[in-house]
Amino acid sequence: MKEPVVRLVYPPDLLRAPVLNQLIRRFDITVNILRAQVGAEAGWIELQLRGEDEMVDQALDWLREKGVYVQFMESS
Repeated sequence: MKEPVVRLVYPPDLLRAPVLNQLIRRFDITVNILRAQVGAEAGWIELQLRGEDEMVDQALDWLREKGVYVQFMESS
């Protein structure tokens, strides 16, 4: 089971889109929001994702396909 901590950096056109809602509905993973900063022009959110290896990988690929930049963070 994977539990990566990632920072998702959103492009401006996705700031108001329900990306996290779609992610949770589409993939069988648990999302734990650790911190976030969202403004009118830019935004990022740090999450811990928990789930089966294949599901987490598919979820991260889906985010990238949507145009979200995925940065892996050090787990504390």
